[in-house]
Amino acid sequence: MAAEIHSRPQTARPVLLNKIEGHSDAVNAAVLIPKEDGVITVSEDRTIRVWLKRDSGQYWPSIYHTVSSPCSCVSYHHDSRRIFIGQDNGAVVEFLISEDFNKMSHVKTYPAHQNRVSDLVFSLESEWVVSTGHDKSVSWMCTQSGSMLGRHVFTAWASCLQYDHETQHAFVGDYSGQITLLKLEKQTYSTITTLKGHEGSIATLWWDPVQRLLFSGAADHSVIMWDIGGRKGRTLLLQGHHERVQAVRYLQLTRQLVSCSADGGMAVWNMDTQREEAPPWLDSDSCQKCEQPFFWNIKQMWDTKTMGLRQHHCRKCGKAVCGKCSSKRTAFPVMGFEFPVRVCDACFDTVKEEDRTPLATFHEGKHNIAHMDMDPSRGLMVTCGSDRIVKIWDVTQVVGCSLATGFSSR
Repeated sequence: MAAEIHSRPQTARPVLLNKIEGHSDAVNAAVLIPKEDGVITVSEDRTIRVWLKRDSGQYWPSIYHTVSSPCSCVSYHHDSRRIFIGQDNGAVVEFLISEDFNKMSHVKTYPAHQNRVSDLVFSLESEWVVSTGHDKSVSWMCTQSGSMLGRHVFTAWASCLQYDHETQHAFVGDYSGQITLLKLEKQTYSTITTLKGHEGSIATLWWDPVQRLLFSGAADHSVIMWDIGGRKGRTLLLQGHHERVQAVRYLQLTRQLVSCSADGGMAVWNMDTQREEAPPWLDSDSCQKCEQPFFWNIKQMWDTKTMGLRQHHCRKCGKAVCGKCSSKRTAFPVMGFEFPVRVCDACFDTVKEEDRTPLATFHEGKHNIAHMDMDPSRGLMVTCGSDRIVKIWDVTQVVGCSLATGFSSR
């Protein structure tokens, strides 16, 4: 079922400890069991499996449960051992896992959505299960009565979710690239604001309730940090991935952000440093450096008898420039650009060599990553994806060793 790879060498990269195989279809989520050598997986093959590490070093399924529809997402509450599974048919199913992790009993089925459940969160404080779905809605249901408390419908598929248990605020990312902040109440809700910044569908969210920071990863290959607590609209753009960002986790104690992308890329961002906001892109009908017209500026092209040029933007100053005035590339990590990006010639001359010092490290997971979970108290990370493989990693040398309280369990 699973192979033990090797012991933990002291190297500054994620070390593959175990690889779990055996699923017959994509693994949509994998969750590390706190204080146990165990992993919970849910899959398109309609199975929920609890894997425990045996004396041999291999992981074997102590629970293998099949449901009626493919499993799309999971929310596990360890103290109560309650587990909630989102399904492709729109239902959310609640189970109770035994203390020895060898038995799982069905508790309740919630008719949460009319289409695939994309994400869900269980709140013990309010006894709610909040979920998003491809029916373009977010719903919240009472886990005591099983009844629907409320629903909000968006204009696009709702793709991911984070929930503040104390204030009952929900952050919902959707396929249009927007993030909506809702205040949930019994039988009602209010829309607080909509966050716009991504140029692709939102794939993942992570909320840090201590520093009140929201992190989002999207199909535009970027991560954005939204400073919700600051209330000044401050955002930080982080670009270093080459594919859709599928998972993000913020480690509050060490002030590091871990992100994973669909091509297997893993990034660890240093957020304990001064960073600058990327400027907004300016609009112009002509190059703001040489004043040559862009190709839609028919009047200036006619007046000057010149061909229109293609518009580009300098990533450092945001000005609209032509290709000739922005022929150079440079990394600028303080603004989130870890690989070389287009800058105008004037800005290129202002970037010093020390300004190019990386503020993130990049690693290779060597498999498609659709979901990631972490247990910083043990320095462990688990990844899974469409290749049907679950990988367990030692990340202590990458994110630091004193992580015991740096993570808020989902």
